[in-house]
Amino acid sequence: MNPSTQKMGFNATWSMAVGGMVGGGIFSTLGVVIGISGALAWLSFLVAGVIALAAGYSYVKLTRHYGKGGGAFTFLRKIGAMQSAGTPAWGLIVGYVLTNPVYAYTFGQYLSHVAGFGGVFARSAAVGIMAVFIGLNLRSIGQSSGVEILLVWFKLVVLVALSVIGLAHWEPQMLARGAPDAGIGTALFGAAAVFMAYEGFQLLAYDYEDIADADRTLPRAVLSAIAVVIVVYVMVALGTPMLIGADGVIGNQEVALALAGEKAMGKAGLVIVTVAAAFSTGSAINSTLFATARLAREVTQKGELPLAVDHENRFGIPDRAVIVLGALAALFAAIGTLSNLVEAASLAFLCTFAIVGGLAFHAGAGSRILTGFGAASSAAAALALIDRLWRTSPLALVMFAVLLLVAIFGRPWLLRHVETQAPSED
Repeated sequence: MNPSTQKMGFNATWSMAVGGMVGGGIFSTLGVVIGISGALAWLSFLVAGVIALAAGYSYVKLTRHYGKGGGAFTFLRKIGAMQSAGTPAWGLIVGYVLTNPVYAYTFGQYLSHVAGFGGVFARSAAVGIMAVFIGLNLRSIGQSSGVEILLVWFKLVVLVALSVIGLAHWEPQMLARGAPDAGIGTALFGAAAVFMAYEGFQLLAYDYEDIADADRTLPRAVLSAIAVVIVVYVMVALGTPMLIGADGVIGNQEVALALAGEKAMGKAGLVIVTVAAAFSTGSAINSTLFATARLAREVTQKGELPLAVDHENRFGIPDRAVIVLGALAALFAAIGTLSNLVEAASLAFLCTFAIVGGLAFHAGAGSRILTGFGAASSAAAALALIDRLWRTSPLALVMFAVLLLVAIFGRPWLLRHVETQAPSED
């Protein structure tokens, strides 16, 4: 937030949490999860949501325990694990770099569909929207909390209305039409694969100082926001196939909700859902790019990234971080596939959330039953996703493994051979 603005109250904080999750999450992942879990896609969203609730609980309890915002990087440094803190920080940055292409890719697909253009236009629009938000972030043109509240409620109304119309045409066979014959085990794999649909709440962990009465507001806002998003996602996973069938969702996974909107309300429905998708993905790109650049600057100031990254323009924005992170996201949006980007980003966040849950358990922050469950469930989901990627997308897994090895082993070597800022104590 701009320092001159008032701190966020519960309504703004809750809206930011919901917006961070819904902002592209369901628009990007519905087709992916139905393609994996078939008629049990709703169960995948439910299970992923339960894991997210436990992870959110760990985040807010650790934030309150230390009286400081941040993620795994900050919390590891708090317990004195200075040498290992950089690895999850790099992993989290990779997760964000893989998340923004998902949002940009989805934006391009929805825009191309409503305009009647093809795949080249969709890819170009994805790169273009990243360029737009790089420019906006460099000039510190953000989105006010008031605008965010309005956009969040608009998105929620559109999604709930679409789901209610679909559920009013209840035909259970539509959930399985043309979809894989999946069991509960497969639905658990689906939960792991689309976990990134819930990751947006953690952006608030970096806004601790901008929240009024943060120790009270943050837990209430984050946990209730996750609970509401779970309900919305389950409704959408059940309602959308009632309108276009599971096969329609799978075959048009990039724009499935737009097709459902058109089926429900004609051309007006197509336009309304497309506008909601554009606002959702756009706001998600904006907030994620800003938060990632701020994280990169913090990591740099602690000596875990080259000093060259810690550069600000005349607006006080970490411009080099914004440009590099945005350019990488644009590149992945231009060449990546939706399912691979979604699953790779989900794996990055599951690994990070497992670490945060473990840290909360170790610190005794909150109930150890809940924090332990969060750590164990996130780790188990990450292992399940690794197994799935090995069987279905080995190249994507190899690329992720290379990035992980670079973070663990290449990072210390790089930092010994480039100029870094002297690590500061928290």
